[in-house]
Amino acid sequence: MTTVLDPTAERAPAGRQQAARPASLAGRTVGLLDISKPRGNLFLDRISERLTGLGATVNRYTKPAYTKPAPVDLRHEIASNCDAVIEALAD
Repeated sequence: MTTVLDPTAERAPAGRQQAARPASLAGRTVGLLDISKPRGNLFLDRISERLTGLGATVNRYTKPAYTKPAPVDLRHEIASNCDAVIEALAD
């Protein structure tokens, strides 16, 4: 079992079950979320190339600011249109 801690000031870690992973990304849609930190887009450019090479369709998204959670409508759009998501955090 893997323990993942949420860095958003939780007093006690909440138990969360890990999401099931697809066996392959071929034919899947993967969302790439740029949280608007410097150089995150460069990281996602490389990830996009790799995912496309694996046969995935890539959708790109950008948060308005890295200091706040993604807006509800953006989270809904990603959840509705993607089988998986990768969030970039780079400086």
